[in-house]
Amino acid sequence: MSFSEYTRTDGLGLAELVAGKAVTPGELLEEAIARAERLNPALNAVVFKDYERAWEITKGDLPKGLFTGVPFLLKDIFLNAQGTPTRQGARFFPAFPATHDSYLMTRFRKAGLVPFGKTNVPEFGLVPTTEGKLYGAAHNPWHLEHSTGGSSGGAAAAVAAGIVPLAHANDGGGSIRIPASCCGLVGLKPSRGRVSAGPDAGEAMDGLAIDLVVSRSVRDTAAALDIANGSEPGDPYTAPSAPTSYLQASKEKPKRLRIAFTMKNAGGAALHPDCVAAVQRAAKLCADLGHVVEEAAPDLDQSALVPTFMVIWCGNLASVVDLIARLTGQTPSPDNLEGLTFGLYQQGKNVTASDYLQAKMMFNHVARAAAKFHQTYDLWLTPTLGSPPVKLGVLDMEERDPQKAFAPLIDYVPYTAIQNVTGQPAINLPLHWNDEGLPVGVQFVAPYGDELTLLRLAMQLEQSAPWFARYAAIKV
Repeated sequence: MSFSEYTRTDGLGLAELVAGKAVTPGELLEEAIARAERLNPALNAVVFKDYERAWEITKGDLPKGLFTGVPFLLKDIFLNAQGTPTRQGARFFPAFPATHDSYLMTRFRKAGLVPFGKTNVPEFGLVPTTEGKLYGAAHNPWHLEHSTGGSSGGAAAAVAAGIVPLAHANDGGGSIRIPASCCGLVGLKPSRGRVSAGPDAGEAMDGLAIDLVVSRSVRDTAAALDIANGSEPGDPYTAPSAPTSYLQASKEKPKRLRIAFTMKNAGGAALHPDCVAAVQRAAKLCADLGHVVEEAAPDLDQSALVPTFMVIWCGNLASVVDLIARLTGQTPSPDNLEGLTFGLYQQGKNVTASDYLQAKMMFNHVARAAAKFHQTYDLWLTPTLGSPPVKLGVLDMEERDPQKAFAPLIDYVPYTAIQNVTGQPAINLPLHWNDEGLPVGVQFVAPYGDELTLLRLAMQLEQSAPWFARYAAIKV
């Protein structure tokens, strides 16, 4: 397979070539590995190679699924794949091979995907950039000195550079949508409960986090949701019912939608001009397609939401670190945790049960406010980020005071964590690039359980303003 054919084809397209015997799974894997070996020294996207196991998979009887024979990369957070380590990007987490597959990993395998490595993440996925001591910084394939976003930054870099057509990702505060925005990709965060976190967890980060993929095409994301959708026995809750196939149902034209758009941050200040331009372009595209578009935003008290979010976030971090400490005999300290991680860990250790339960009550108030807003509007359109991708090094990972550490990015992530709180689905679409050639994504948010409306509109926008042919061609 030639360079141009591989990058011109999405995951479903590659699977169709395999099904038609135009190419073998082994040939696809060979191309993916060759691209990884050539591009990764510049990107630092792939941090664990599992080539031999992948070769064995391609030589065997692959399951007949939506992505049979398609090369795939796994994010180094949450998901377990038997025989490979998942270290959460942390030196504190030993490189123990997993003894079993997560339920989602089992579904990925049944779909015929061929995993051949793990992708770069920041320590414990805590920040909206991918820079850490264990793996080093991942580099944005559009401009190598810029961030890929986080925490699925390695996955996004690998897809944007054409190493794989789609890659596993997860999202606890924007970690699918932020890298998708930074790297010019489709990134859907599903509704809470749509994808099982089992068997190792009932819910990831008390329901804030959920898994799916980053991809270059809407149909690949829809197909991935078909694979991932569905609860497993023992799950604490499930999402509302889904169509028989998101992939097929999303091909239908959406109804005439009422879409609200926002171009200001929580404090009412205007965002970066590139982000304003991205929203204006997306809003015009929607209006040209016949949808009703008007400026509006839900009534959310973000000044209260941010500290409340940190209570849940830091409390969960403290729990994870303490569990690893107990299992491994380590003592958490700045010697084995990055400075910012240690500061957040200490903050989490001070969270009381009362603090935690009150934070969950606040989350419920926010969810109800968002639900009320969506009684009027089908979708909410925002910039995914408050500015284009920042340069690497903006965050001081060794600063132990979280307020000081996050100060340079205080307006960088104004919207994405809201949907982790409410459980709503939200999707980043790559509809805009700035004058520097950097992607500036926009986010569409739907009511809880309504991924289908997002995917239908996304397909409509993809057809009217195609982006697939545009990928980051790195010169190495």
